[in-house]
Amino acid sequence: MKKGGSFHLYAIITIIGWSIAYVFTRMALRHFSAYSLGFLRYALASAVLAIAACVFRIHPPERKDWGLIAASGAAGFFLYMITFNTGSMTETSATSSVIIAIAPIVTALLGRVFYGETLFPLQWFAIIIEFVGILILTVRDGHFSVGVGILWLLLSSLCLGVFNLLQRKLTKTYTGLRASIYSIFAGTAMLAVFIPGALRETGAAAPEYLFYVAMLGIFSSAMSYVSWSMAIERAPHTSSVSNYMFITPLLAAVLGFMIANEMPDWNTIAGGAVILFGVFLFNLGGGTSARAR
Repeated sequence: MKKGGSFHLYAIITIIGWSIAYVFTRMALRHFSAYSLGFLRYALASAVLAIAACVFRIHPPERKDWGLIAASGAAGFFLYMITFNTGSMTETSATSSVIIAIAPIVTALLGRVFYGETLFPLQWFAIIIEFVGILILTVRDGHFSVGVGILWLLLSSLCLGVFNLLQRKLTKTYTGLRASIYSIFAGTAMLAVFIPGALRETGAAAPEYLFYVAMLGIFSSAMSYVSWSMAIERAPHTSSVSNYMFITPLLAAVLGFMIANEMPDWNTIAGGAVILFGVFLFNLGGGTSARAR
């Protein structure tokens, strides 16, 4: 049962955790490789979530769902971590957060292709606007130049879109928290192939880099996923919680400036504003059409 009125704090905790992840990822990548950081982040998150699973008495999934959970873990954590971390090596926190903000629209497009879900005229217009915003992001010195980092981040948005579709299927059987925990465990098991490198890099890491990994694993991953599930459980409507995600790019840019002294360039600001406007229109188009029906 929804418990409305008590979800705001949980949503805010999640958004802060996800926003700061863009900054700490950039800073941790100064020492760790993209692969090692992915494993360390979710190995630590899995350890914390194992405790949460005991507290909330979460039982193992049914055998028939193992394949779906493995696919969800591969898309949302194994492949996503590799592509996101690799892209974050060359792009600022602000740019990364803006590109990942299009993941819900990628999800909707995939839903249209695979499930025949409806996209309304305003939503198609919003997608065009977002494409223009991405083009603006690629401008370097007055010329279009698609950086490798942006391509990796676009690929990570695709991975996240696939993950969202798989989570929709899982949440028909399990709660959002259970589905997330199962997927994180599966993704972490796959990321375990990077253990040798992760151990070598951890042994040579300065304390500040270990702190970044701890924040990413405990706060930005484990705590944020639990608080997000609790916010959705208590909110009167899912959209009441998901609207908080609009804050993420702005907060990531502010935190990037405050913590890492990252100053967004003009194309990040202009392209980001266009993309976020497209995201706003896309959500507005879906809500308006739903109310009309």
